[in-house]
Amino acid sequence: MLVVMEKNATAEQIRAVCDRIESVGLTSHPIPSPAGRVAIGVTGNNGTVDAGALEGMPGVAECVPVSKAYKLVSRDHQAESTVVRIPTALGEVRFGGSAVAMIAGPCAIESRAQAFAIAERVAASGARLFRGGAYKPRTSPYSFQGLGESGLKILCEVREQFGLGIVTEAVDKESLDLVERTADVIQIGARNMQNFSLLKQAGRSTTPILLKRGFSATLDELLMAAEYLMSEGAREVILCERGVRTFNDHTRNTLDLSIIPGVHRRSHLPIIVDPSHGTGRRWQVLPLARAAAAAGADGLMVEVHNDPFTALSDGMQSILPDEFAQLAVEAGQIATVLGRTLN
Repeated sequence: MLVVMEKNATAEQIRAVCDRIESVGLTSHPIPSPAGRVAIGVTGNNGTVDAGALEGMPGVAECVPVSKAYKLVSRDHQAESTVVRIPTALGEVRFGGSAVAMIAGPCAIESRAQAFAIAERVAASGARLFRGGAYKPRTSPYSFQGLGESGLKILCEVREQFGLGIVTEAVDKESLDLVERTADVIQIGARNMQNFSLLKQAGRSTTPILLKRGFSATLDELLMAAEYLMSEGAREVILCERGVRTFNDHTRNTLDLSIIPGVHRRSHLPIIVDPSHGTGRRWQVLPLARAAAAAGADGLMVEVHNDPFTALSDGMQSILPDEFAQLAVEAGQIATVLGRTLN
């Protein structure tokens, strides 16, 4: 259920409605809207609340039933699109609305010299957010697993030196505590999209969260994973399409760009696209990134490496810094055609 408050409802009236909801074992989620009204989402399965009783309370405009399992994520709960804002020393980065954001950097942090070389180039091309894995969940136990805390320290140095915001992945509860103290955006990877205990803990963080779609996850499953985050209090959630497994063998994964309008139709959350993991082939990244921007993606996240042939992780899908510079120009041109801006 969604309780829509009147535009002039007072803080005391909003609190009274929340208290009534919570008195029967349910959870209230007050969310201000750009229109000036507060909507209170009602979640939980421990009790029922009388819609008529709520509508009779001071300050309540109406109660709206929400039939979808993902209540807080859905457009029924919030009609206006969420815009997630990430402050950086180079300026604010926005995901959603009229903005198209760019995230760039290596798959894994390998050394300070490698991270600095790439950060300098992507910052010069206009990127304001730097991606880089300190923790790497790999298919093989013998593959490079990341530098861990040392990688996080390097990422902090990148932010201090170049002014870039940091996007990096947490792979378990232990790494989440460390990542939360370092990152401007916490990434939950495809392998952990349905790690519900990790989602619950991440949802209690005040740091924005980037949630990647699982290898075989449907749109509803992705939105339900986001619901786990929002049910714990997270409000700044960014979804990410990174390809799904199909029978195709000409590409590492099949990049499902149809999910972009699907998310925009069902949810108010922004969605970005990772064409690097979505294709797994360097030569496919630029054309699929252009297609994603044209399809209405709220951002792009691409892997960039200064020497992909020696990369310790995913070198075959990492583009060169010059290719990223080209992509930034082309994505900006496409955004302009759609009445949007690249940031």
